[in-house]
Amino acid sequence: MSVTAAAFKPVPSSKRTRRKLVRDIIYHTSVGLLGFLMIYPILWLFASSLKASDEIWTNVTSLIPDRLAFENYLNGWAGFGGVTFGAFFANSFFYAGIGTITAVLSSALVAYGFARIRFAGRSFWFTCMMLTLMLPVQVQIIPQYIVFNWLEWVNTFYPLLLPRFFGFPFFIFLIMQFIRGIPIELDEAAEIDGCSKIGIFFRIILPLIQPALITSAIFSFYWTWEDFLTPLIYLNDIKLFTVSVALRSFSDPSAATDWGAVFAMSALSLVPVFVIFVLFQRYLVEGISTSGLKG
Repeated sequence: MSVTAAAFKPVPSSKRTRRKLVRDIIYHTSVGLLGFLMIYPILWLFASSLKASDEIWTNVTSLIPDRLAFENYLNGWAGFGGVTFGAFFANSFFYAGIGTITAVLSSALVAYGFARIRFAGRSFWFTCMMLTLMLPVQVQIIPQYIVFNWLEWVNTFYPLLLPRFFGFPFFIFLIMQFIRGIPIELDEAAEIDGCSKIGIFFRIILPLIQPALITSAIFSFYWTWEDFLTPLIYLNDIKLFTVSVALRSFSDPSAATDWGAVFAMSALSLVPVFVIFVLFQRYLVEGISTSGLKG
């Protein structure tokens, strides 16, 4: 009995504490190193935006500039072609703002129809909508350009904004899963009180799906803000360029490129994304986790 008791003798609390401390140190050190590797390109971008042009490619490994070159931001903000980066930022905010609002609201309306309204061929149309998720964007470019060119809408924001009035499949599916978690008894009670389908959507469903709407809005803003291909195809006037297209046009292969100004404006273009993420991070996590559990 003494041998058996000795074999199963509990580990002293001090040893357990040391083991836990070692595991915590290894874990946090590994996560910290991995996190640093992930954000290093962003740190390098911000550091290069404060370096002199002749130092950017000669002092690549160091994140500390020899001299803080704040003139990079002034030179970059001056823009090119007589248009400042303030106009480019205004175009991007217009495109991302209007595009996000229309995409989210239209997706919520379509999601409500699929989740709550019974109509002929609902399963078929839902399947077709989900199949569009696997359709590459490049397949749509030529036919869309032909249509918008025939309508004489090239070099305007209409080709960029009009497709967003009909919803995004990913947002529709995300919001629909959230709506399915709302008790149907709320709709029935509203119908007894004489509320129409549209009234139920705006008065009951829309306020209850706020986390899903905010999550969709964050993703839509990110994807619209960083969109490069669509504005590049349809916008020819410099005054209409978005930030992504302007950054590409800023570098001139036929002449000396002011890389300090390019990096400065690239760093500045990340500020809205960081602000949106910090302000709405809680809603983003809540919307994704809740949508995954419901339905």
